[in-house]
Amino acid sequence: MKITINGSEKEISAPGAATQMLLWVLRDDLGMIGTKFGCGVGICGSCTVHVDGVATRACITPLAAVEGKQIRTVEGLSDKLNDGTIKLHPVQEAWLQEQVPQCSWCQSGQMMTAAAFLAQNPKPSVDQVPRRCRLPRPRSRSRVG
Repeated sequence: MKITINGSEKEISAPGAATQMLLWVLRDDLGMIGTKFGCGVGICGSCTVHVDGVATRACITPLAAVEGKQIRTVEGLSDKLNDGTIKLHPVQEAWLQEQVPQCSWCQSGQMMTAAAFLAQNPKPSVDQVPRRCRLPRPRSRSRVG
């Protein structure tokens, strides 16, 4: 089975691969450990990746469901420029600027969820931002995007 992750096509040939959850293929088969395991039932969001631009919970997404689609993980959120330097995504920049990380376990999923939301809503009003995504400090709301 072939899947495209962060712009690169990957061949997954493990027995039963089609029924494996995307999270475990990313972490165990491909060594992409930025996507985290949290609850295992798609509620916490630690495992969030983009599938064709949509925030998707990798812990409940079978590999067969993403065949032929574009998958982006937190490792692919930033851009590598021609000179080899890394340009962070605006969400990653804001994360650092606002000193968001705490234990950091779920932050990759939070960043991926925020990036997908902002891709669909580039200039959201405060009321359009889902309550769970709002930062407590008012100065933080205007820095992303």
